[in-house]
Amino acid sequence: MSSRERILSAVKKNQPELTELVAYIQPESQEDLLGRFTSVLEGIGGTAIVAQDLAGVKSYLKEMWQGKGRIVSMIPELQELGELAGEADPHNFENVELAIIPAHFAVAENSAVWVTEELLQQRVLPFITQNLAVVVSKARLVATMHHAYDIIGSGDYGFGTFIAGPSKTADIEQSLVLGAHGSKSMTVFLI
Repeated sequence: MSSRERILSAVKKNQPELTELVAYIQPESQEDLLGRFTSVLEGIGGTAIVAQDLAGVKSYLKEMWQGKGRIVSMIPELQELGELAGEADPHNFENVELAIIPAHFAVAENSAVWVTEELLQQRVLPFITQNLAVVVSKARLVATMHHAYDIIGSGDYGFGTFIAGPSKTADIEQSLVLGAHGSKSMTVFLI
């Protein structure tokens, strides 16, 4: 018997018992999903805020961001806080302090939000802004990425991305830097 045959024979003889695959987590109640989403987002450096409606979002953002730099909104109802992004040259967004964008839905297990070019108009905006505010419906929270892919799997997107928390990177010395290659803060408003 060759070395190869001995090795393959030993591998075959020492296989673990077959087990059934674990089914992915079933959706929880909306309150459980909201709690999980919030704790995960805070754990990765973001902030989750439950708001009654867009008026509550507007009030919060006005108080926190008015007069602190350029604000660009992808949500027409929040245009008075800054300006609508429109069809401008992406290079014109290099000095945006706060970008406000809508999301199709959010994922509780990793606090990611799903956005497409349809909502963004300017796909560079969430990645070039200093700070990011996202508005998503509480009713559009899903439990896991499995559920998320069930929703987006058959879609046809020119551009789509999951965004989870502010940008982070760490070097060998384990110095954490926020905003090195994207926004340095992310606030998700759940309405």
